[in-house]
Amino acid sequence: MTVLTPKFGMGASVLRKEDDAFITGHGRYTDDIRPDGVLHGYVLRSPVASAAFTIVSTEAAEAAPGVHLVLTGADLGHLGDLRSSGMQKQPDGTRAPTRDIPILCRDRVHHVGDAIAFVVADSRAAAQDAAELIEVEFDDGEAVAGIAEALAEDAPLVWPELGTNRAYVNTLGDKAKTDAAFAGASRVTRIAFHNNRLVCNYMEPRAAVAEWHADEDRFVLTTGSQGVHSMQGILAKQVFGVAPEKVRVVTPDVGGGFGPKTFVYREYPLVMEAAKRLGRPVKWNGDRGEHFLTDAQGRDNLVTAEMAMDDQGRFLGLRIDIKAAMGAYTSQFGPFIPYLGATMSTGVYDIAALDVTITGVYTNTCPVDAYRGAGRPEASFLLEKLVDACARDLGLAPDEIRRRNFIGPEQFPYRTPTGRVYDVGEFAGHMDRAMEKAGWAGFETRLERARAAGRIRGIGMATYVEACAFAGSEPAHVELNGDGTVTVLIGTQSNGQGHATAYAQLVADKLDLDVARITVHQGDTDRLAKGGGTGGSRSIPLGGVSAARAGEDLAGKIRKLAADELEAAAADIELSNGEARIAGTDRAIDFATLAKAAKNPEDLKGFGEFVQEEATYPNGTHICEVEIDPETGATEVVAYTIVDDFGATVNPILLAGQVHGGVAQGLGQALTEDAVYSEDGQLVSATFMDYAMPRADNLPFIDFETRNVPSTTNALGIKGAGEAGTIGATPAVMNAVTDALHRAYGIGHIEMPATPQRVWQAIQAARSER
Repeated sequence: MTVLTPKFGMGASVLRKEDDAFITGHGRYTDDIRPDGVLHGYVLRSPVASAAFTIVSTEAAEAAPGVHLVLTGADLGHLGDLRSSGMQKQPDGTRAPTRDIPILCRDRVHHVGDAIAFVVADSRAAAQDAAELIEVEFDDGEAVAGIAEALAEDAPLVWPELGTNRAYVNTLGDKAKTDAAFAGASRVTRIAFHNNRLVCNYMEPRAAVAEWHADEDRFVLTTGSQGVHSMQGILAKQVFGVAPEKVRVVTPDVGGGFGPKTFVYREYPLVMEAAKRLGRPVKWNGDRGEHFLTDAQGRDNLVTAEMAMDDQGRFLGLRIDIKAAMGAYTSQFGPFIPYLGATMSTGVYDIAALDVTITGVYTNTCPVDAYRGAGRPEASFLLEKLVDACARDLGLAPDEIRRRNFIGPEQFPYRTPTGRVYDVGEFAGHMDRAMEKAGWAGFETRLERARAAGRIRGIGMATYVEACAFAGSEPAHVELNGDGTVTVLIGTQSNGQGHATAYAQLVADKLDLDVARITVHQGDTDRLAKGGGTGGSRSIPLGGVSAARAGEDLAGKIRKLAADELEAAAADIELSNGEARIAGTDRAIDFATLAKAAKNPEDLKGFGEFVQEEATYPNGTHICEVEIDPETGATEVVAYTIVDDFGATVNPILLAGQVHGGVAQGLGQALTEDAVYSEDGQLVSATFMDYAMPRADNLPFIDFETRNVPSTTNALGIKGAGEAGTIGATPAVMNAVTDALHRAYGIGHIEMPATPQRVWQAIQAARSER
């Protein structure tokens, strides 16, 4: 039976509507917003990681050419700090105190890049020149940058009043049950590693433009974000202490978000406060150096993990200890991220007993928060690295140990030890298909060819499951316009994913209308009362279903309008290519005419809201094959195969783009990227000269396909895909690197990133021991 793919609806490979503007230079980003009379701000930042400070004088800065305003912490006592909402309950039921981010530091700095003063002038250059005239005296203190060092008995304290650098302790699972599983185990495998810190490096650095409308007694803030409504709430309630409607937030095009653009940063209230004081628009543009120093960073965990097994290699219990860097402050969701990841600790495996301890740790570094995957990549890497180590210890093949421990299809719905409920899954199915596509059975032949060429070769897999599209909703509104086009309003925020295309497809499916005639609007708190923003791969699983339902609602109203105009029954009206037609006849009326004929504006509006009760659980298998030059340590990814279960596919082209981008970021963590701080808290890798982003020549052709099992939780069967590539890629790449090193030299562990230097040093050490 041939299944026809619709031209514009769900499942169609519609090209991205938004790309024409982007590739012809007609995108509209925050830096393109230039109101008349705009002034420019610059933030004076701390050059040291820990110090008490005194601002001796701002007079020279205030007198500098073109300067309109100088703000210090003493000027902002009426503004609230940026507070974290992510602190979870500790074992005793309490929540540890947060360490909130002041809009400007008052008398102490806690990391390099901490904000000290804000200067507003006619140009950024003038503001920067003036900032250098501010006299600041620093009484340098001792800093601590590493997790292990921060937990040492004699460590300098980031927050002396706490008496410790431990920010909090969380636990998950059942310790007694896990202890019993380990006591009865035939084998125990243990690993320890550092999940390296990452800098997000979206293409577009952050920027913000603020205007004060005195006649309306409210602010307008334009900035790149991942959702305007949460930003509006924090700025209004936490910072300025005003009603939300007194703060309008607008987000134009956004050049990448990946988590860190979710958050409210200091510069946003600073430009707002300055605009109000001066009565003129104020703009701040961050540069790449500021991004490295101040935008929330990702990962950075010290981990030990143990797996208890029986004599057949079946998993009995899992014990995990995570020490998670918070940086100098508790960022917006920072304390929640390791906890969220830990809820996925057992992954695709049937493990009855789990014991997880998470310790948050303060260090004199940039705060850490959500970065693509937000805890789930960390959990996947931990588990898949451990499973491969178990296989080596037992002499089992990587696929065999997985096959013995997968949750079986007959076990769904499946409740994990952390309370997650997986609805469906066929884990062995996508692993087998990925192995077939990757030519797993023929690896030994390729290995011999590599050896003959003086290289070593390895193959690795990762079988993952993640939680996303968490319980909740994302309402959607659609409206038929007077020219017969349709507008979609929704509270998510595209950061490059292709929302304008995907939402248009889902609405087009219900109206039988060309996607070119459907426009998606996001990013304005005046146009939409509420929205959940973009994050956790929620936009299409939640917002997409709502958009489809809104389209269906509007389609019903259009049929009723057409029935009245054509004097027919609504049930006899069919919609086709922008017209409503009496089925089986040539009598029709176009959408534009119907829009003009409507007597009630509500008859031209559709609404949809899908409320999801549980997260969705995309899953899949990544297989990576690498060759390593033992004389240089250089690693080449020579093949990469993915078979994913995303439940249902809205647009294959958009989906492949999401997966490819995720793989690039996961591979970057595995092989190239590392945020390195010196002992005194200086970010050593603070430019692209030192922080190695993955390049095109690091990436192979990615052989990707789906093997979808529709979700029973989601109304359209969708599971979500925005973060999955990152979650599967890092462990697959590192398992392949470790496989190559273990086959050739018996090396069972190497830290990330597996740079040429690190790989070469590991090989030299192994050779010297032989």
